[in-house]
Amino acid sequence: MIKEKEVIIIGGGAAGLAAAVACKQKGIEDILIVERGDYLGGILNQCIHDGFGLEKFNTSLTGPEYAQRYIDQVKDKKIPFLLNSMVVNMTPQKEIVVINNNGLAHYQAKVIILAMGCRERPRGVISIPGARSSGIYTAGVAQELINLKNYMVGEKIVILGSGDIGLIMARRLTLEGAEVITVAEKLPYSSGLPRNLNQCLYDFDIPLLLSHTVIDIKGNGRLSGVTIAQLGKRGGIISGTKRKIACDTLLLSVGLIPENELSREAGIALDNITGGPQVDERGQTSIPGIFACGNVLQVHDIVDNVSLEAEYIVEGVTEFLERKLTKEQEIKLELGNGLRYVVPQTLYRLKDTIFSFRVNQPGRKKILLFEEGRRLIKKKSLPRVNPAEMVRVKLTSSELAGLKTLKVRLV
Repeated sequence: MIKEKEVIIIGGGAAGLAAAVACKQKGIEDILIVERGDYLGGILNQCIHDGFGLEKFNTSLTGPEYAQRYIDQVKDKKIPFLLNSMVVNMTPQKEIVVINNNGLAHYQAKVIILAMGCRERPRGVISIPGARSSGIYTAGVAQELINLKNYMVGEKIVILGSGDIGLIMARRLTLEGAEVITVAEKLPYSSGLPRNLNQCLYDFDIPLLLSHTVIDIKGNGRLSGVTIAQLGKRGGIISGTKRKIACDTLLLSVGLIPENELSREAGIALDNITGGPQVDERGQTSIPGIFACGNVLQVHDIVDNVSLEAEYIVEGVTEFLERKLTKEQEIKLELGNGLRYVVPQTLYRLKDTIFSFRVNQPGRKKILLFEEGRRLIKKKSLPRVNPAEMVRVKLTSSELAGLKTLKVRLV
């Protein structure tokens, strides 16, 4: 038996919860959230540090507090949700198969919102040679063990990668009494937010070694040490810079991967850089009626932007259900110098549109230019740019009117 739903949201984290609440506020009644975890809120539940909600709620909240504000709204609005439920199949016709303790369930949706989030890159992806010892964790797994399960992961810690979770865990482990010996980053700049660098490393006198990486792991059973080395401008190891560090724990904070196995299976076109679906200006993927938001679309650095993006794409969801989401004209986006990616990748409707970018490298006093040929459409001055910080710019419908192409570049 196939159960029909108007909107099915896959994922009950920050994006899924915000999308569900926004759908309800738009008058959509037949909604179902499908969450594979034990509880709503996703990764926010293990992020017990504060700093969430500054943009969305104008106050500093912990991760669980931020999630609870949306969970309360979901429950108050009586939006149905399934926990411990895994979507194991999704078709281009918007059919999904869900498995949980009750067995298999088949659903047919008019709209599917993808909000599956992202996962951490493990050791195998970055191919660190050496022993297969215990004591090697991704930073998020270590965070879950300490914050949710009260399990201390180690005493002498080396962290590889300066992503935000790794920086936050450097502080967390220090507060729990561990010694964080160093944070090694292969890039010549940190991949975390400046505020986390200051609050999590510099305030605790934890060394950050830029242009360094782990090249060997030692340990019979438990990790006993790692070898780090400095990298040259072309990525090779600089002779004479190898150094052994005795430690019992290695945390990996080496990037996140959007969870798009279902998207790939359904035939949704993916972006090679973001790892998420290619979307139009309202988050609709290459399959009509399937939308994407949050970290499954592009990895965000601030959870407030995840929620705002989810709310933003719901306008397209409502227009699709009302059969008003027609293609007015196609505007191809071209990425110029200085930028790594842009979302959305294509425009079909001349409405106010928020663009998200990441730059290739840190810089100061930069200008973001929107152009059609030699004609300047808009420019935005950026006092400082950093690959760790997403740049968001809004273009109005009048600025987009009449365009056939749109080039974006950083100078």
